[in-house]
Amino acid sequence: MSLDETAESGGQGYGLLKSYRPFPGVSDELLDPAGNVRPVWRPFLDHLSSLSIEDINDRFARGNQYLNDAGVYFRQYGQDGAMEREWPLSHIPVVIGEGDWQAIADGLVQRAELLEKVVGDIYGENRLVSDGYLPASLIAESPEWQRPLVGVTPRSGYFLHFLAFEIGRGPDGTWWVLSDRAQAPSGAGFALENRVATGRIFNEFFARANVHRLAGFFRRFRDHLLDLRGEQDSRVSILTPGPLNDTYFEHAYIARYLGFMLLEGEDLTVENGRLMVRTVAGLKPISVLWRRLDSAWTDPVELNEESHIGTPGMVEAVREGTVTMVNALGTGILETRALLAFLPRICEHLLGTSLKLPNVATWWCGEEATRAYVKDNAAAMMFSPALSTALPFTSGHTDFIGKDSDKFHKGILENWIDTEKGRLVAQEAVTLSTTPAYHEGSLVPRPMSLRVFLARTHNGWEVMSGGFARIGKEPSASAIAMQSGGSAADVWIVGTRKLAMDTLLHQSESPFFKSQSGALPSRAADNLFWLGRYVERAEGAVRLLRAYHARLLETADPEAPLVARTAEYLDDIGVAPESPIPEGLCSMLQSAVNSAGKVRDRFSVDGWLALNDLAQTANGARRVMKDDADVPQAMSLLLRKITGFSGLVHENMYRFTGWRFLSIGRALERANRMADLLSVFTGPDAPDGALELLLEVGDSAMSMSRRYAVSLSHATVLDLLAMDPKNPRSVMYQLTDMKEHIDVLPGASENGYLSDLARAVLQIHTSLAVATPETLTQDALGELRDQIAFLSVELSDAYIR
Repeated sequence: MSLDETAESGGQGYGLLKSYRPFPGVSDELLDPAGNVRPVWRPFLDHLSSLSIEDINDRFARGNQYLNDAGVYFRQYGQDGAMEREWPLSHIPVVIGEGDWQAIADGLVQRAELLEKVVGDIYGENRLVSDGYLPASLIAESPEWQRPLVGVTPRSGYFLHFLAFEIGRGPDGTWWVLSDRAQAPSGAGFALENRVATGRIFNEFFARANVHRLAGFFRRFRDHLLDLRGEQDSRVSILTPGPLNDTYFEHAYIARYLGFMLLEGEDLTVENGRLMVRTVAGLKPISVLWRRLDSAWTDPVELNEESHIGTPGMVEAVREGTVTMVNALGTGILETRALLAFLPRICEHLLGTSLKLPNVATWWCGEEATRAYVKDNAAAMMFSPALSTALPFTSGHTDFIGKDSDKFHKGILENWIDTEKGRLVAQEAVTLSTTPAYHEGSLVPRPMSLRVFLARTHNGWEVMSGGFARIGKEPSASAIAMQSGGSAADVWIVGTRKLAMDTLLHQSESPFFKSQSGALPSRAADNLFWLGRYVERAEGAVRLLRAYHARLLETADPEAPLVARTAEYLDDIGVAPESPIPEGLCSMLQSAVNSAGKVRDRFSVDGWLALNDLAQTANGARRVMKDDADVPQAMSLLLRKITGFSGLVHENMYRFTGWRFLSIGRALERANRMADLLSVFTGPDAPDGALELLLEVGDSAMSMSRRYAVSLSHATVLDLLAMDPKNPRSVMYQLTDMKEHIDVLPGASENGYLSDLARAVLQIHTSLAVATPETLTQDALGELRDQIAFLSVELSDAYIR
């Protein structure tokens, strides 16, 4: 059925196709060369036609809301610096039949095997250069060629374990490889999230559409990595550049999804040639490392000395064969743009056959005959640096098409080509195929490229049944990059029969056994500890600010003794109440967000969203609130959100060691703040009403009335807020809580002796247990506060530094 017949066949959904007009001479995924809708798309279009425009919009909003709730983002860089941008989902999937996909998969598996041989030769015998199949300069001058790795055989026997290929369909319908991604391929996690979001948008249809699932691909790759460990007590980890990386969300997501530790360079050290992770239980071996940062940055000793995110000695561990790197260091050389010019011939030489899936036609300008051809055909070619590893259409000013360049119009392009020579590569100016995208209430054709992932498993290379598509913002192919405003779509590989459900979980027949508790890296422990402190610090500030503004409204006199003393105290702790919502409070909450952001792999999505919502609420109130009279109500709202977040974390977080560090941080901050408040507001010079303020800030007014038959006094307040082991706001309660957590931390006792930290908290706990309200003078409370604060140093010395 033709496009016009389809658009007129009924249903509001088909009305979306009325403005769908493919570009002349451009291949289209929806339509065949005759202009008819491809059969593989027909069921999806039938489903779309059954939906009203309002229903379609509601469904798209549902998918967007899922991504927002899941915290999916990518970091966009521009003139104003980096910012987190919502994941730009293109809601219409790209639909491909499993027969067509199998041909693509066969071609990519062959290409993966070829790349393995090429990189093995580059770092091994170097026969491709010596026999004239590769120019020596192309290797030696590349910043991706890592000389210290020459002659190093990977521990696993393979250089490549996980690959991505950027592919596109040309005007004649042929699929091309646009780029090979072997350095640290990104996007697999985003492909998973695209699938979940799109599956929710079209949930009824997706369930019966015979779409190939993704979970089995990840399960088999995970199992292969676990088998590569060798020793059962060693670990598989993912190495990330850190939260400022543009795809950090994906690193954390994949780590959480597969159950691997997410590490940064500072988490690791090399001892006796072995890679170790610093944990709160000491150094633990890492035998498989899936790196998500470029090779040069992994080791400042032997690779890039300017790296602050690597691990000194990493190359030594690889050379000693104690760690399997995924992918091997130095494999970024395979992404060199000019290498595409030589792969067809190399494939025939090494594999004895031609490429099943050709790459985009490429010419290296280092040879005179090639330059002559390029100059004769320059108007139809794209030019870029020969050693570039950037994706096509995303490298900005480094790429240009001959016919559109100033050099071409000025007639000096030929001289420029002769001058640049081997520093230049020319490629056929690709016209990408188009696929349907939703734009302003209708479907329109937009240029598309696919990112396809391959993983090495027990059975060799396996191709993910899908991936994700980059969709152009404009008809021009130059805007498909998400950094340039493009979007990402799910890729559905559709079969002809019902597929078995596949999940990440094993259905094992072997006996059940409990796995060992995961190791907690010291950096993660530090961030969890400070997350607990910052959230508790913010809660204490909110309670005190609410009490301050309530009294200011009652007296209308900022010079009243209690009001002035409270304002002075707030100023001392960094939340001066000159503005209704102090900047210091927002800074505390942002510090909590920053700490949580560094342990995204260990933090629930709900907890992350609740914490971000809390910080955004405070910042929003700070921008709009002008009247002090509204502050108590605003603080009550913030207080409910803080306690909601704390309750969510406390109720849902598994009681691993990480939860204990979070709890210790919270208890230490609360105990320290309460001891400090008591030292200031129970002294002989405390203004009238100070005891009532303490009860309010300590959320203990009701407990006071029920606990004590006598009237409010200095002694009863000290007993309730300092010494009562049953009051969760008291110093004693928090010390007891800390003591219980510290007593079960690794190394809390050894050979029958307590650690310095365990001994210190026991001494403080005991001294308070034998105290009386009479002995808790202002000086004694100040000393108690200082002792509690010093526990942070003791904990850092024992587990963090």
